Amino acid sequence: QVQLRESGGGSVQAGGSLKLSCRVSPYLFSGCGMTWYRQTPGKEERDLVSSITPDGTAGYSDSVRGRFTISQDNAKNTLYLQMNSLTTEDTAVYYCATKSGPTCPLRYNHWGQGTQVTVSS
Repeated sequence: QVQLRESGGGSVQAGGSLKLSCRVSPYLFSGCGMTWYRQTPGKEERDLVSSITPDGTAGYSDSVRGRFTISQDNAKNTLYLQMNSLTTEDTAVYYCATKSGPTCPLRYNHWGQGTQVTVSS
């Protein structure tokens, strides 16, 4: 069962690029919006990186705006995060998430297992 499965993480030097993918089970894809969060070492909370609404409107945190691009492929039920101009501060575990319910809930209630991104100087 797929649910949400991230891939594409790895190690890269500062200034480099990575593209994360999140394969999503069809019944969880897009209906209430999807998002990428990240959790940096030593921090308990996950920080919002980017989100996309069902109509394709994208939003970004200030720290990644202009460098990261969120997108989705409806045919493949896959969410992407293109990350360019990476810095060491982008080092984190990246999670994709969706939300579903009888009505769209406020919080994301389906999460992937995460993928590690490590940026070295």
